Amino acid sequence: MSEQGEQQEHDQEQEQVPPGGPALGRLLQDLASEMHLLGHGFAGASGLHTTDVQALLAIMRAGPEPGRPGSGGITPGRLGEELGLSSGAVTAVLDRLERAGHIRRGRDAADRRLVLVHYLPGAGRMAAEWFAPVARRTETVRAEFTPAELAAVARFLGRITGELADLRRAR
Repeated sequence: MSEQGEQQEHDQEQEQVPPGGPALGRLLQDLASEMHLLGHGFAGASGLHTTDVQALLAIMRAGPEPGRPGSGGITPGRLGEELGLSSGAVTAVLDRLERAGHIRRGRDAADRRLVLVHYLPGAGRMAAEWFAPVARRTETVRAEFTPAELAAVARFLGRITGELADLRRAR
């Protein structure tokens, strides 16, 4: 067998063995770093602060729910909790995003005491255009895995994300 063939066989064997503690931790750090750098790139290309991008993404995750126009939104207080920001910092971020035309603040229809923040269509298009290559590459990689493997990966990522969020909030 050629040296290249042996290397390919070795690589395939390596892929079959799940990485243990430090190796898995390193993979997660590498993924987090790449996602962070992509976010910085989006911020720079969009003329936003990185905190503004994190806020905009949190607002986008908060709604609207599919098939329910007008649903969703996030309160400034909840946004501050999610991002670990003071109320003054949240106000500054929302002011910048509103001036840039990415979000709107309005009263909740069911409880007029609540202020909800929603993203505007232009912000969604801007993010979709920037992250379309990320989505394509994600889909390419996803297609390499079986449904059972993807279910295990999704379960792991959901659990570790929840655990880390709990840890962050407890500190």
